Amino acid sequence: MKEFELKYGCNPNQKPAKIYMRDGSDLPIEILSGRPGYINFLDAFNSWQLVKELKEALGLPAVTSFKHVSPTSAAVGIPLSDKLKKAVFADDIEGLDASPLACAYARARGTDRMCSFGDWVALSDVCDVTTAKMIKREVSDGIIAPGYEPEALEILKTKRKGNYNIVKIDPAYVPETAERKQVYGITFEQGRNNFRIDRALLSNVVTKEKDLPEAAVRDLIVALITLKYTQSNSVCYAVDGQAIGVGAGQQSRIHCTRLAGTKADTWFLRQHEKVLALPFLPDLGRPDRDNVIDGYINKNEEDVCADGNWQKYFTERPEPLTQAEARAYLDTVDGVSLGSDAFFPFSDNIERARKSGVRYIAEPGGSIRDDAVIECCDKYGIAMAFTGMRLFHH
Repeated sequence: MKEFELKYGCNPNQKPAKIYMRDGSDLPIEILSGRPGYINFLDAFNSWQLVKELKEALGLPAVTSFKHVSPTSAAVGIPLSDKLKKAVFADDIEGLDASPLACAYARARGTDRMCSFGDWVALSDVCDVTTAKMIKREVSDGIIAPGYEPEALEILKTKRKGNYNIVKIDPAYVPETAERKQVYGITFEQGRNNFRIDRALLSNVVTKEKDLPEAAVRDLIVALITLKYTQSNSVCYAVDGQAIGVGAGQQSRIHCTRLAGTKADTWFLRQHEKVLALPFLPDLGRPDRDNVIDGYINKNEEDVCADGNWQKYFTERPEPLTQAEARAYLDTVDGVSLGSDAFFPFSDNIERARKSGVRYIAEPGGSIRDDAVIECCDKYGIAMAFTGMRLFHH
């Protein structure tokens, strides 16, 4: 296939639209179902790069969930605890532990379920039946993977009345070393960001605390590769082989850190015993449960425990999760890793990160206030590595 005509570009008024190879060669993809759009393909190609690099860096199957050209999460295939399975709505999946790819999907899709509503999924490995069954029951726009088991493909083809977007990509495809795009009729050209993120990148530990356990190294690599494909400015919290809070596209670094930290806190609090025991009405759908859980934890637009509200969601009125209970639970969290796509200009980022259990940090360094940031890390016994490499993505 030399080119693929799209229904429209970013918006319905932006026509004509298509994808094609500038040198006239075949596209490195097959469209097995559906008709992906412009934004779908932006998500597909960015998300594929992320999982491909994670697999190469850590040797584990990787999955990411994308929305609007940024990951909501990314994860590698590490088994889930029983509590985490319940928190991410995967406790009923038969054979989950036997499929590292399905474990990675459960983690990635379950991290920020509100933001993953209507997502694009990327798999580093051939989609198996267990993973396909999990994807089938979620609201999703499409998937990209290097292949699909025959039964898995048939399962996915039943989504959206047979119109689910399924893309197969050639895993051997290597893009040009230069990339180009146009803005206002003006062509921009730059070298592709082929910078390798691995253990060696974390060797310059600048704090008094020097120890980076292997689990922290893994999580920092997950965070940094996630940031490589996140719209900047961006910050990523990670633990247990998955990104648990991504703050993307903020103009201020502290706003990235706060946004990502709030998402990380919500992920932790989904595992609070009060949240796991919420008495949902049996016919309440999964997306509605996600919204209610978020409201229960974060006290958002609607008090879901209030009289007249709780009856819409629960079989009985639950006790609210108090601010003191939430803080006490989060104070038990430790060992979280944090990556930043550019340097932290102020120590307020460290203060906020520590509230979400951050113990390990990787950032480029190079701020005129590096000393103040290091001093703040030392105050909390945080180990911080300067990578020397910025990871902006636009």
